[in-house]
Amino acid sequence: MSLLPTLDDLLARAHCLTGLTLGQLAFDLQAQVPQQLLRHKGRIGQLLEMALGATAGNAAEPDFPHLGVELKTIPVNAHGKPLESTYITTVPLPPMLGQTFEQSVLYRKLAKVLWVPILAEPHLAIADRVIGRPSLWEPSQADWHILKQDWEEFQTRIMLGDLASIDGRLGDYLQIRPKAAHSRVLTRHIDADGYQGQTLPRGYYLRAKVTTTIIFSRNKGQ
Repeated sequence: MSLLPTLDDLLARAHCLTGLTLGQLAFDLQAQVPQQLLRHKGRIGQLLEMALGATAGNAAEPDFPHLGVELKTIPVNAHGKPLESTYITTVPLPPMLGQTFEQSVLYRKLAKVLWVPILAEPHLAIADRVIGRPSLWEPSQADWHILKQDWEEFQTRIMLGDLASIDGRLGDYLQIRPKAAHSRVLTRHIDADGYQGQTLPRGYYLRAKVTTTIIFSRNKGQ
């Protein structure tokens, strides 16, 4: 008999966490909450993964592989509005030749996302941040169209060795931004002239305007 949670089980567990502080959750899990997030950016997500039984770890697949569900925590203000864009997954550098959007890790990560908002007002200590109401999101056909357009634009530039032209302004739903603990972390890159070099790792981020629609607009009507 499988002990893996069903989708209903997962959603029920997530709803049971609503209203808890991160400190309370950490106490229940016999874990610690960091004093600051500069060097522990992913710690809040790890606490929720522990609480909900995520099994993927650092694998390039959704956090709950058997459900195809990715778990994402997101800081929000007192009105429930997301405060920043959300990291989704790393950008393969160099890219995989011949890969389609539908074959990408990004596609699998975005196919079904369980968003868990975290009240993160500046005056709140990290342990006092409050877990909000979860929301399960599956991109609509229109969403997929825009996401695919963004991905293909990024892929074209990367394949042409034009990584330098990609900054936070490019992309409608998605952004590509540097993703590294510090500037000494480098990855291989091929430039426009075909020469190999070193560059900062990059990550795909979902813009705050998208998560605002997912979280803020839905919860406002509840």
